Amino acid sequence: KKKIKIQFLLNFFTLIRSCQKNQFSIEFQVKLQLGTKGIASHGEGRSWLLVVAEELAALKDEVVLQFSGHKLDKKDFFGKSDPFLEIYKSTESNEFSLVHKTEVVKYNLNPKWKRFSIPIRTLCNGDYHRNLKIICYDWNVSGKHSLIGQFHTTLAALSSGPGEANRYKCIHPEKLAKKKHAYTDSGEVHLDFYEVRPVHSFMDYVKGGTQLHCSIAIDFTGSNGNPQDPTSLHYISSHGYNCYEQAILAVASIIEDYDSDKMFPVLGFGAKIPPDGQISHEFFVNMNPASPYCNRVAGVLEAYRNCIRLVQLCGPTNFAPVISHVAKFAATYRDGSSYFILLILTDGVITDMPQTTAAIVAASVLPMSIIIVGVGSADFTLMETLDADTVALEANGVKQSRDIVQFVPFNKFMGGGDPRTARLRLAREVLAEIPVQFVSYMKTNNIAPRPPQTDVTFLPPDPDLLKCQPAL
Repeated sequence: KKKIKIQFLLNFFTLIRSCQKNQFSIEFQVKLQLGTKGIASHGEGRSWLLVVAEELAALKDEVVLQFSGHKLDKKDFFGKSDPFLEIYKSTESNEFSLVHKTEVVKYNLNPKWKRFSIPIRTLCNGDYHRNLKIICYDWNVSGKHSLIGQFHTTLAALSSGPGEANRYKCIHPEKLAKKKHAYTDSGEVHLDFYEVRPVHSFMDYVKGGTQLHCSIAIDFTGSNGNPQDPTSLHYISSHGYNCYEQAILAVASIIEDYDSDKMFPVLGFGAKIPPDGQISHEFFVNMNPASPYCNRVAGVLEAYRNCIRLVQLCGPTNFAPVISHVAKFAATYRDGSSYFILLILTDGVITDMPQTTAAIVAASVLPMSIIIVGVGSADFTLMETLDADTVALEANGVKQSRDIVQFVPFNKFMGGGDPRTARLRLAREVLAEIPVQFVSYMKTNNIAPRPPQTDVTFLPPDPDLLKCQPAL
């Protein structure tokens, strides 16, 4: 049975990877057969996981929609309904798949839901005549939402925009069957806004001349260990690279492909620096404020090795100063002509969490992304918090406007196996969110890419192509 399960998982993940590589959409339908005491046991029946794949159309556009409800049925005995909409597309298997759910509007029989955008590939895979089912529910805290009514339409019909043709009667099937002639509808849903917008990619902006600027910040705090001790993360040896050197070589070489001029300003933090031994949380690693740039990864390594011999590791570990340093430059380029990436290499013991959170929240409105690479085997729980993939950061009552942090535990990719495979997986992880964060800034600020430049000498690899390369 174990062999069968392992083979099933291998086949399953091979299928998923193939679908992703060949631009298929994937839908999961779990069918659980119930027995007398709930979900069926081995003797009572079988449960199925059905995977439905459909080839995606080569279409980048998205559609922006807004709906409103009018005189919807009152479902709550002591109050009005709390309506929301669910939009389903028909699939090739003659089923319906959920593609969007609106927010709930509380205590309102005439709700106006917020505008939302959805890729046309997701909504109908480019088929404007594909059947769409829109269901209106009354929200209940129990999770058992009450049906108000439903109707069918197509994107072709919606494309005519607001008007009489896009005012739909919400029909409750059971009420219609019971009352027949007496029942007309459970209210109406109107289309209030329709617009199709092109979706621009990361590479569209780069081809249009947007410059990418990468800065590197290195943790020189005492928690890394005495550099004279072979167990230190900063130990310099003639027989190999220490953990920070390995991270610089591996991660900075990936980032180098996306820096327009290959010149990196390299910052250090958490050390006593010459000549007076003052603690600094924002100093240039090459010790040259007039020209803080290091030429390519080789220059970064050289500056790091010289610096570790000149400074005294100290503390505490403060991220906020280096984040604010890069944010000052990003704040002067809000027109889409430049985008800034800060790479922080750290052992993960952070001591200014409130200030760092505030700095990230402030930077989230700027053309800027932060990649935090965890070096060593410390507890990186706080780094996961800063990543904020599930819960948005908040400081002084203000939430970050978009996610700008990606955390990568370097040790995860330092095990055995093929080094080329490890580097590919590392590159995927490092660049996993940068294109999305980049485009989200441009989209939020209504910045379209400029026409492709014919004289562009710098063109980095397309990060999306990394997703299509097999890593197993």
